[in-house]
Order: sequence, then structure tokens, then C-alpha cells
Amino acid sequence: MIFVNLPVADVQKSRDFFTGLGFGFDEQFCDENAVCMKVNDQAFAMLIARDFFATFTPRPVADASATTEVLVCLSADSREDVDALVREALASGGEEPREPMDQGFMYGRAFTDLDGHVWEVMWMDPAVVAGEQCPA
Repeated sequence: MIFVNLPVADVQKSRDFFTGLGFGFDEQFCDENAVCMKVNDQAFAMLIARDFFATFTPRPVADASATTEVLVCLSADSREDVDALVREALASGGEEPREPMDQGFMYGRAFTDLDGHVWEVMWMDPAVVAGEQCPA
């Protein structure tokens, strides 16, 4: 399992943003300081209030709207799913930090959440992933 911990300015607004994108939350690990977003059965994103996040590290907490501290990449089942998730993120207040990347066998786009964290969404041809076909 993997838990990515991200500082956010407003826990509830972040929860609302990602709920709008179709993500669920594990209520066992949610309170006013943080919410546990379920990406899949093995991956979770802890969206943690900035002040509370700061108690876990002696280093300054990065401002994701000004610097890039991490790129989170999610896989999608199709090119259409990539576009749909990014469209929903943009409609919910996110921004698109770069142009789509299309290499034929691999397609990806990205969005930033309300705090500026970059979320990449990627589709790769299943035949290439399985080694049945070489990338074109």
C-alpha cells in the first residue's frame, strides 16, 4: 500500500473537489485535520491541513502553487477516461498546467488541484504494457 501525504489549505474544499472527480474517502481516517482519499485498493492520498502537515516535518512545507514538490500520476482505462477526469477537474476549479502528451501507445494529461498539486492522468495501450506489442 502507498499513502501520499499532501498539504492543503482547506480540507473540506479539497474533499469536495476530489469527491466531484469521483473519488471516495475512508471515513476511519478522516477528521477536521485530514481526509483519506481512496485512489484504489492499494493507494491513498492523505489531504492534510497545512498547519497539521507541518507538525510531521522539520522542513518548510512547500507551496504547491509556487513550486513542484511531487507529481502524482494516476492510470486510466482509456484515452476517453483521461480526458473525462481532466475535464471534470477543470470544471471543478483545477487548472491544466501543460499540453496533453500523445505518443500513440501512451496518452496523458495533467491537472492541478485547488492547492496546485499536479495530478497526471495516463493511459497506456494494454498490449504494450503486456509486452505483446512494441511501442510505435
